[in-house]
Amino acid sequence: MTKTPINLQDLRRRIYVKAKAEPTWRFWGLYVHVCKMETLQEAYQMAKSNNGAPGIDGITFEAIEESGVESFLKQIQDELVHNTYRPMPVRKKEIPKDGGTKVRVLSIPTIRDRVVQGALKHILEPIFEADFQSGSYGYRPRRSAHEGTAAAIFVKGGQRLPDPCPFAGELWKWPSRAVVQQGASGICDGKVAG
Repeated sequence: MTKTPINLQDLRRRIYVKAKAEPTWRFWGLYVHVCKMETLQEAYQMAKSNNGAPGIDGITFEAIEESGVESFLKQIQDELVHNTYRPMPVRKKEIPKDGGTKVRVLSIPTIRDRVVQGALKHILEPIFEADFQSGSYGYRPRRSAHEGTAAAIFVKGGQRLPDPCPFAGELWKWPSRAVVQQGASGICDGKVAG
């Protein structure tokens, strides 16, 4: 008996429902879904919609489309399937911050790496999303920090609150590896969470 393939949206819905219904469930076999052409195509469209600058390799979306998106994605898929994919270094770009008195360094990945990151996001996001509380707003799809602030002000009866996140500038000091490992505890696929 063969199973009919399911599309990416259905897969994401099934992953979310399972993660929500069984919080202790451990997901495995996710890497095969990251490598699927449909996932890579969706990730490419997501990266393109952000209209980002090229990475260190200088390759633009226009150049990719001129030479063929399918062959570009097929090359990524082959590297992922054969475990030869390696991310490239990021391009560093300094931009002014706080009215020009400071600079912030942006790290710009190549489009190729953005596609792989997007594919991983498509597959892993439903697992993490199931763990969030309904009142969480930061770094979530279709939600913003402004909505979170508005919701907090509403809860407080319309009173102006102090800075909603007084330690926001310190978040980069958190041990991110430990935070990610805690969040990834439901993922048992070493190729994805290893």
